[in-house]
Amino acid sequence: MKSTTIYDVAKEAGVSIATVSNAINGKGKVSKKRKDEIFKVMERLKYQPSVIASALMGKKTYTIGLLIPDVSNPFFAEIARTVEDLAHSEGYSVIVCSTDNRDERVEKYIRLLEQKNVDGILIGTGMENSEILAQLAEKDLAIVMIAREASSIAVHSVVTNDFRGGTLAAEHLLGHGHTRMAVLAEDMRVTSSLERVRGFRFGLFEAGITLGEEHIETCGSGIKDGKRATVELLRSKDRPTAIFCCNDLLAIGALQAAKEAGVRVPEDLSVVGFDDTILSTVTNPSLTTISQPMDQMAQLAFNLLMNPPESSEIKQRIIMQPELVIRESTGTLQ
Repeated sequence: MKSTTIYDVAKEAGVSIATVSNAINGKGKVSKKRKDEIFKVMERLKYQPSVIASALMGKKTYTIGLLIPDVSNPFFAEIARTVEDLAHSEGYSVIVCSTDNRDERVEKYIRLLEQKNVDGILIGTGMENSEILAQLAEKDLAIVMIAREASSIAVHSVVTNDFRGGTLAAEHLLGHGHTRMAVLAEDMRVTSSLERVRGFRFGLFEAGITLGEEHIETCGSGIKDGKRATVELLRSKDRPTAIFCCNDLLAIGALQAAKEAGVRVPEDLSVVGFDDTILSTVTNPSLTTISQPMDQMAQLAFNLLMNPPESSEIKQRIIMQPELVIRESTGTLQ
């Protein structure tokens, strides 16, 4: 089927191609009545102005990119949904890219987004090679990091106080009398994961307890990773009585491993997650977790992408505060 062109719209509306172009781009002296007529014809003919042509002319493409580690992770799925809703309300489209925190995929998607001439990129993925971000930051392209930070590059960011979140988890478990604890961590090259572990260790240190490297299991970020790591912890001679997981998926994996091993939660083992995704409310037992304000973070990041400070030298860093949400997966040992 032949696609509709601007020539078809002009013919149907009885105007010149230049008039249609001016109506679309808000240029020239086109009356409101004539604009309305042209837009009705566009809608009837299902005509979409060429994004590529607009990009070549240096205009907005009304498209943004969103880089996240894994769209199947409920935390990032919620971020993506909120960003898409906000973008839609402003007439923008979103290209969502799952990177698995792998630099080669980050580079691939950034090249793709540049080819698409997106108007901006929200980055919620970790990357080991900071040069990728440095090269991107040098270009005339709006960039905002969400739930991630780049310590060596100055860019806008909206993050949670991950260090405080780790400390909250430690204080909660200490309050239930736990002294033998372990951590399930994602890739420690990712700033958020590193800060959560640092905060947890600090909370224990303040109470006179040292968390050794042998008590920190670095694994992936999914349910299977959490389950596999917890199985090993439960088999260890110095089995922990509490586990802090750096995201809810790891915590759900820990709950599954405990159940299959006949370890009661929270009577024999307490588990704390991080994120407070929808899954934390449907586990059995329900999951105690550190909550991040996902919707608010997404909205702030989107607003910052759409309306950056007038001075390019000003880089905003918005820090959201986490909260402890107590449910059924933590308690005093029995």
